[in-house]
Amino acid sequence: MAKKALTAVSARPNGASDGAPADGAAAGGALAADIIIKNAPDPVFVSDLEGKILQANDAVSELLGFRPDEVVEQSLSRFISEDETREFTAALREVVERGVTRNAVLNPRAASGEVIPTTLNASALRDSDGNVIGAIGVLRDMRELDKARAYAESLIKNAPDPVFVSDLEGKILEANDAVSELLGFRRDEVVEQSLSRFISEDETREFTAALREVVERGATRNARLNPRALRDSDGNVIGAIGVLRDMRAYEAVVRDLEESKTELQEKILDLEKFEEVVVGRELKMIALEKELEQLQAEVEKNKRRQGPG
Repeated sequence: MAKKALTAVSARPNGASDGAPADGAAAGGALAADIIIKNAPDPVFVSDLEGKILQANDAVSELLGFRPDEVVEQSLSRFISEDETREFTAALREVVERGVTRNAVLNPRAASGEVIPTTLNASALRDSDGNVIGAIGVLRDMRELDKARAYAESLIKNAPDPVFVSDLEGKILEANDAVSELLGFRRDEVVEQSLSRFISEDETREFTAALREVVERGATRNARLNPRALRDSDGNVIGAIGVLRDMRAYEAVVRDLEESKTELQEKILDLEKFEEVVVGRELKMIALEKELEQLQAEVEKNKRRQGPG
């Protein structure tokens, strides 16, 4: 059964007719598929439509801690919960009916008993006639990513500044307590809400433009909301981390400085006017002193002309 399934991994080349050449191409495709699955860096398995594992590479054994013979020919339900088995079956049904690739979250139990968070990418497995006969599943170990996410969430939660996470449409996915303290809303009144609920239309457009620039250029945009790119494990931008800064105290200081500047300018004008008055008086005093000196000189001259009495 496993060999039959693997033969089906590779579709028959276009234009190939029934007979030995097509069989040879299929056999070559099967060998190539075997090599690809075996040497894939990620855990890869092949299952039939009932969820029975037909083949699994060494990376699956390393992830789960089971020998290959303890994995192959086993049902997926041995390693995952009933709910996840139903989810996988539903994903497999969608793959079969619609021919799409589906992603799911699985938490298989390892031989040690540890529950390992993984993501599953399931795609259709077809026979040489194009019929879906099973699925190829690629698992990704999410433990390190989950640790990184938990660390990031801890940083956001304990950040002194208000910090939020939004998707590419501006919907708030996460917000710390500082956001609630700043806005006066409970956390459940903030999360899952659009930013446009809290900011003006102009600021919403500014944030959207900044977010678009972050997505297109991968750069941090210095806007009043200061968004930074939020990336998934593959490096794709999936949203933004926004850091708010309460500017009320700063704006109060700016207002005080402006008022002080205005007062200072008014005092300077008063001083200039006072200086004009003082200077004007001094000039008048000088002029009067000169006139007085001239009068005294005229008096002395007249006395000398008249002679002694």
